[in-house]
Formats: sequence, C-alpha cells, structure tokens
Amino acid sequence: MHATLQQNQFFVKEHVGIFKAANNFDIYDPASQQKVLECREPNLGLFAKLFRFTDYKCMTPFEVEVRTPEGAKVLTVKRGISLWLSRVEVLDEHDRVVGYFKQKFFSIGGKFDVLDAQENTLCTLHGKWTSWDFRFLRGEQELASVSKKWAGLGMELFTSADNYMLSIAPTLPANDPTRLLILAAVLCIDMVLKE
Repeated sequence: MHATLQQNQFFVKEHVGIFKAANNFDIYDPASQQKVLECREPNLGLFAKLFRFTDYKCMTPFEVEVRTPEGAKVLTVKRGISLWLSRVEVLDEHDRVVGYFKQKFFSIGGKFDVLDAQENTLCTLHGKWTSWDFRFLRGEQELASVSKKWAGLGMELFTSADNYMLSIAPTLPANDPTRLLILAAVLCIDMVLKE
C-alpha cells in the first residue's frame, strides 16, 4: 500500500468541465495543499463517451487509475456495464484485486458494502438522501466520513464538478488495506450513487 494512503485527510477535487465524458479527479493533502494523487480515466471507449452524455450515464463502464503526480500507480477502480446494481472492483498498484463495492438494493440516499478480496464485508457506506454526507461504518464504529465541499453556486450549477473532503478516523491503522478501499469508494460515490 502506498504511503500516501496513511494520511487521515484528503480533499478530492473533480475536474471542471461543461462537456466532459471522462471522470478525472485530483486529490490534495488539505494541510499542505499539495496534490498527492491524480485520478484519471485514460481508456474510455467511444461508445462509453457517447453514453456519458445521455440518461444512461450511470450505467456506463469505467476504469479510473489513481497515480502519484510522479506517475506511480496506487490503485485502479473499475466497473463493467451496470444495468441495475453496481459491482465495482478495486485493484492495488500491482493489479491484484483487493476488494469490491456492492451496491445495496433499495437504499435511500445511497448505500453499498465495502468487501475484501474474499468478499467479506469490511464496512458499509451509508449516505443521506437529503445531503452529500456519507459515513463508512463497521457496525456502529465510524471508520471514515465524506462531505461535499461547495466550490461556489455558479461552479455547481453550470458544471458537473464535485469536491469532497474525506476524513479517515485516526483509529484505523495506517497500514490497514481498508484505507485503500475507502479512498476508492469515495471516487465511486459520484459515479455509482449520484449521477
């Protein structure tokens, strides 16, 4: 697991674009305001691009690569075509499956399970239908939270850009692979639950 994932705070900033098809994010360390990770969708096919501009956007496949600014791969998040409920695969820097996200049926506000490579539930992402607040829970214990940070009313009205603050509980060990899955899940909130 990359050392950057041992931090407890991440600011996720989606790239602004009026007519953009690809999912592109930059992740910053809020303390230093330095970019620590880049998330790009470099292999987006023509048909997926076309469908991203329709009502079927939430069904399109995606493959987002997360890399350091220097280009070292940290993780990959991918999903095939989704007709009903999403199942997202997370791979580490060596392209080994480390876990999955499985969307819950009939969840109000958004909910999915975060699973390890053997499909054991590590935690569950819970959202509120009235806001952009999400919590990663293991039983009653909160492992992390996500809140949307507004870039300004004009920015939100005329683009599809979203910014998030991820806060991981300091009680989650620095080398726990759940951190990698939590960061990957944050990138999926918009693509799986909110599109």
